[in-house]
Amino acid sequence: MAVQDIMPSWVGATAKQIARAVRRGDTSATQVVADHLDHIDRSNRELAAFRVVRGGEAIVEAEKVDEQDDLANLPLAGVPVAVKENTAVAGLPTWNGSEAARTPVAEDDHEVVRRLRGAGAVIVGVTRMPELGIFGFTDDETAATRNPWAPDRTPGGSSGGSAAAVASGMVPIAHGNDALGSIRIPAACCGLVGLKPGRGVVPCQLGANDWYGLGEQGILATTVADAAVGFAVLAGRRPEKLVPPERLRVAVSLRSPVAGVRPDLANRDAVAAAAKLLAVAGHDTVSADPVYPTSLGLRGIATWLAAAANEVEAAGLQPSTLQRRSRRHAALGAWALRRGLVREQDRTQWRERSIAFFTDRSVDLLLTPALAAAPPSATGWAARSWRANLLTCIRYAPYAGPWNMAGLPSLVVPVGLRPDGLPVGVQLTGPPGSELLLLGVAGQFELAGPWRRHAPDWPRLPAPAG
Repeated sequence: MAVQDIMPSWVGATAKQIARAVRRGDTSATQVVADHLDHIDRSNRELAAFRVVRGGEAIVEAEKVDEQDDLANLPLAGVPVAVKENTAVAGLPTWNGSEAARTPVAEDDHEVVRRLRGAGAVIVGVTRMPELGIFGFTDDETAATRNPWAPDRTPGGSSGGSAAAVASGMVPIAHGNDALGSIRIPAACCGLVGLKPGRGVVPCQLGANDWYGLGEQGILATTVADAAVGFAVLAGRRPEKLVPPERLRVAVSLRSPVAGVRPDLANRDAVAAAAKLLAVAGHDTVSADPVYPTSLGLRGIATWLAAAANEVEAAGLQPSTLQRRSRRHAALGAWALRRGLVREQDRTQWRERSIAFFTDRSVDLLLTPALAAAPPSATGWAARSWRANLLTCIRYAPYAGPWNMAGLPSLVVPVGLRPDGLPVGVQLTGPPGSELLLLGVAGQFELAGPWRRHAPDWPRLPAPAG
């Protein structure tokens, strides 16, 4: 039987399946990429996940992969990958979320893009994000990126386009970056595995100053194995086989970092379900809440504001050309900087306190909700007030930001569905250097409670001929 009879299209296959098939000669990178470009052409008009699709260029790059002699050493051989639009891809502008924030055509790839290409990946396009990556929704004046699970809902932000692309099968894995939850929030919204590595593990080089060191480059995927391979490539490591961790002690907490914000029933149930999965895997759980200082929220918001102000100044952007929510955010950031509200010592103290949590409580990992509420609506956020954007982000996604402030590795993994049919996930956080441990536990979740890899009705493939 011909391979084409077994796999009429490579859309929907995992990154590991594709790379293995290309390395073995069961298919070509060119065929894989062509299949995915066809799917993107059919699907992106509805979901608006991509800002730019590199159709012809991607085919040429796939052909070059097929011509290489060392396919056996390429962990992502022929795998179509999307890159978030605030990360330089040679030959393309770096859009940064809007026409107003766009910078000129990049002459060179960002280091993480270079590593993806070096591993055999083919960059099929760049995915949408909110202007300057500020907010937890992905829309601008040209389009609203939609959640494949429910097109009236947001896929989150700021790596919302990457999440929508993966959840709909337009690519098997996608690049994202995360300064206050921008990988993990979309992963939770779209039922994906989303990993934010710890500080210094992957080259960030994001914007003016890596968002004061909060930013990290990472991966969104439909399986833990794909997330692990993507992480290894970005970190410049050889992919390792994940080893299921032996008995761990995991702290479980529902406490929100933001006073007055509580997780809804679906997210509380998700944590309870995850705790049961941990027990099935042989781990122990204990109730233990991190002590989020009151000042953390205020300092975190001040840093969020100031990061945007730095981006506007460093890029020489005219505030009047930006969306009003972005303009207000950056103006308040400049005010926060003048008042001395953004201080390295606050971030250092929180990092030390966060690391001490694991040692003082004798726990290996922390389990929390990924979100506090369902993903909000998809449209109109770019035209709404700064206050509406700010409050909605805080109310639905308060759990991610503290771990950027601490610089600790953190991962979101799916654990089921909400009553409304949308996916729900939980967040696992660990001490420095625990990325593989987090992935190992997520792999145990996947084994004990498999999840649907793509949104219902996706990927939409063409009808068979005849």
